[in-house]
Amino acid sequence: MSDPRFKRILLKLSGEVLMGEGGLAIDPAVTARVAGEIADARTAGYEMCVVVGGGNIFRGLSAAAKGIERATADYMGMLATVMNALAVQNALEQIGVDTRVQSAIPMHSVCEPFIRRRAEHHLEKGRVVIFAAGVGSPFFTTDSGAALRAAEMKCDALFKGTSVDGVYDADPKKVSTAKRFETITYSTVLAQDLKVMDASAIALCRDNNIPIVVFNIREHGNFAAVLRGEGVSTVVQAQGE
Repeated sequence: MSDPRFKRILLKLSGEVLMGEGGLAIDPAVTARVAGEIADARTAGYEMCVVVGGGNIFRGLSAAAKGIERATADYMGMLATVMNALAVQNALEQIGVDTRVQSAIPMHSVCEPFIRRRAEHHLEKGRVVIFAAGVGSPFFTTDSGAALRAAEMKCDALFKGTSVDGVYDADPKKVSTAKRFETITYSTVLAQDLKVMDASAIALCRDNNIPIVVFNIREHGNFAAVLRGEGVSTVVQAQGE
């Protein structure tokens, strides 16, 4: 059974999720698999918003560290997220899913501008809405963009698909004894500086009481399992929920 608490959800994907083993920044086969999982969630009755990062193409923070002016680098990263959004849209439409891309940076030739009421209308019509270009301003990550859109769209939860199966007290790729949390509070994540999402995104979800569900999107079928309450994940939420 699907979790009855959730009807409208936002799925945040890192750009790296779209990469294949062959070194392609956007692997069509991998993108198609991810699109299939999004389509399955929509078929199960969820209203779906999606945000995709741009790290498979360009990382603004890394580029800034190498000499590109930070604001310019961040804008370049935002453009990368639009490319990823269009790739996911294409994969969804190839399997018959009606989809819209809305960008925080207007670019009318390729997608809609972000208009909240129009996005709500698309969701009510059963369309998947993909939000691109973060918040439209530099110095904010796509995590912050995802949290902002989740709040604006009154999403019941924010699902973050990553390459790990939850939140750990240490990096599980480096520390073999790292412990995974089943649930953890927003305050604990912030106090311990656990690298779930950036602090502004965590705080925004906390202030709007939006649970964050962290799971491994690379494991085939795991998104559907987590939605059913059966998969492995960590839920970041308020104390006592």
